[in-house]
Amino acid sequence: MSARRVVSLVPSITEALATTCPEAVVGATDWCTHPADLSVTPVRGTKNPNLDTIRSLQPDVVVANKEENRELDVRRLRDSGINVWVSEIETVPAAFDAYDELFDQVLQWDRPEWLEEARSLWSGPPPVVHTRVAVPIWRDPWMVVGSRTFTGDLLRHIGFQNVYADAEGRYPHAEVTDIDSHGADVILLPDEPYEFTADDGPEAFRTPTRLVSGRLITWYGPSLIEAYHLLSD
Repeated sequence: MSARRVVSLVPSITEALATTCPEAVVGATDWCTHPADLSVTPVRGTKNPNLDTIRSLQPDVVVANKEENRELDVRRLRDSGINVWVSEIETVPAAFDAYDELFDQVLQWDRPEWLEEARSLWSGPPPVVHTRVAVPIWRDPWMVVGSRTFTGDLLRHIGFQNVYADAEGRYPHAEVTDIDSHGADVILLPDEPYEFTADDGPEAFRTPTRLVSGRLITWYGPSLIEAYHLLSD
């Protein structure tokens, strides 16, 4: 039987589910901001969800992610008898594989058109690298996108090379002077999880910077279509 009541603890996947079958999404985190007309019961944050609220929604399945959500919360929900599906997504192909499993086996929904469109756009081989980038995701302390990340793989698929791709750790700490001298042609400053702005971030570097939507480089879902067209230009 297809799932009729779903709680999502992952903003990317919330957008994917609410775009596909909005009436089935009954709960989502405070960070789930897309689609713009999303109207569900808030269940607090990705790292501190209100488990009692989730239980009260009586979901057929709760959708989580290994990186974004805590194992403790997943375990407590499962101990309550709630079905929790957990994804682990570190590459663009892994995102499509996860959605295939989610739609086909877990939710038993038809695969949506946006998924096949996104898959088609991202299925080609990565182009020759044309830009070397560093991607800070926090400041004070400064942290950057490191190895084995979805963001790094997404950028690679459009011809960007992450200069911290071989770093130890997925989001290592780095001194601002090191980021500035690490060989990037441009430093990408997303607006999430840290909200870099024109007045908060670029002034720290001598290297050219570019403000980008965090959703376009960290989310996996319908945003992949927009990301491909905007970032590969």
